[in-house]
Amino acid sequence: MGLIDGVFGLLFGNGRNVIRDTAEVFRENAEAGAARLHDMRVATLEQFASEFAVPRKGWFDRFMDALNRVPRPALALGTLGLFVSAMVDPIWFASRMQGISLVPEPLWWLLGAIVSFYFGARHQAKGQEFQRSIAATMARAPEVTRNIDSLRALNAGAGQVGAIRDDLGAGANPALEDWRRADDR
Repeated sequence: MGLIDGVFGLLFGNGRNVIRDTAEVFRENAEAGAARLHDMRVATLEQFASEFAVPRKGWFDRFMDALNRVPRPALALGTLGLFVSAMVDPIWFASRMQGISLVPEPLWWLLGAIVSFYFGARHQAKGQEFQRSIAATMARAPEVTRNIDSLRALNAGAGQVGAIRDDLGAGANPALEDWRRADDR
């Protein structure tokens, strides 16, 4: 008995597990790895939260927020302004367009890339949101059709009400049949 106790004491004694400790040299302890990953995620989220914890109420923050809202309305209103200016003073408009024709082609490509990235991401997000709303609406269409048919049947009068009662499963429920017979008397 002393020999077996000695071997088990050597392997598992003194609060240590030699087999586990040896295996962890070759393979990560999954529980300890999950704990480290959890600690890292908590630290990351705390760092992100600390960045946004300070309320931005300074004039610079308000100015930057306002500046970020300018490009779309400015482009839309500027384009409408070009149409109006072409109708009001065609000579002035034509002379400005001659100046634009002197802009080098690489600069037009750069402008096109900037505008397409700026508006393309928004267009894609809004388009996907629109597709989801269309799918949700179409999924409700059969239910709406059934509800409209039921309402029309109720509006048509007592003859239609009897047809609705028959659709509920005549003969399937003896208590319901007794109630119908009592109601018909």
